[in-house]
Amino acid sequence: QVRLVESGGGLVQAGGSLRLSCAVSGSIFRINSMAWYRQAPGKQRELVARKNDTSAATYADSVKGRFTISRDNAKNTMYMQMDSLKPEDTAVYYCHANVRRNGFAIDYLYWGQGTQVTVSS
Repeated sequence: QVRLVESGGGLVQAGGSLRLSCAVSGSIFRINSMAWYRQAPGKQRELVARKNDTSAATYADSVKGRFTISRDNAKNTMYMQMDSLKPEDTAVYYCHANVRRNGFAIDYLYWGQGTQVTVSS
């Protein structure tokens, strides 16, 4: 079984910073890609940032220049540094991973439980 655990959410004033973490544990052969999504009340879940194993990171236009995604492959952990936070960044942030669990070419998708980020004005 594979488990994703997020941490680092909280309440911050506009202009402040937070750092989210997502640790992946369990039976893992390789993590193909990891991503952060977010879902605000009454809105659909949206992709915030994605980081594949070998390619550059991609970001939603709304967070470019403010958020930075990174991975520590040795620790199977992903991070997202969020700077210059705005009230519209308020949402539950979810970690997502595309994982190969063994040597067979079968990939599995996993979600974390989510962590709340609230930005006050």
